[in-house]
Amino acid sequence: MSKIILTNEVSGLGAAGDIVDVKPGYARNYLIPRGFAIAWTKGGEKDVEQIRRARRIRDIHTIEQANSVKGQLEGVKVKLATRAGDAGRLFGSVTPADIAAAIKAAGGPDVDKRRIEIGSPIKTLGSHGISVRLHPEVAASVDVEVVAA
Repeated sequence: MSKIILTNEVSGLGAAGDIVDVKPGYARNYLIPRGFAIAWTKGGEKDVEQIRRARRIRDIHTIEQANSVKGQLEGVKVKLATRAGDAGRLFGSVTPADIAAAIKAAGGPDVDKRRIEIGSPIKTLGSHGISVRLHPEVAASVDVEVVAA
């Protein structure tokens, strides 16, 4: 097992600032190269508090606050215009950053792109359901209407 410090939230593993044990290959080949984690060292232990402080500023702190944001998100009609071919297939796919920008443009709350969970890549026009993890116990469902630009 390898000890690492998470720099971003990783679904099913932990939040930013957590020190976790993972298999060496998972850390070496996936988490560290993508910037989700750094190797644990005694010097790195000092960075943990700074990472946690930054997380506390961004995070939604209470379930009531999360439910409030959930109500705002579920009341927003999100329409995302993107380039598409004749058969309704997109050129590329819709990313969480695209969805976060579309939610903001539709008048919804500012959502961190790392909290948006897309089941499978969105590569076609039409309505798609996505989930936004606002709090460990609260997730909002948002329908995104993908239309041709």
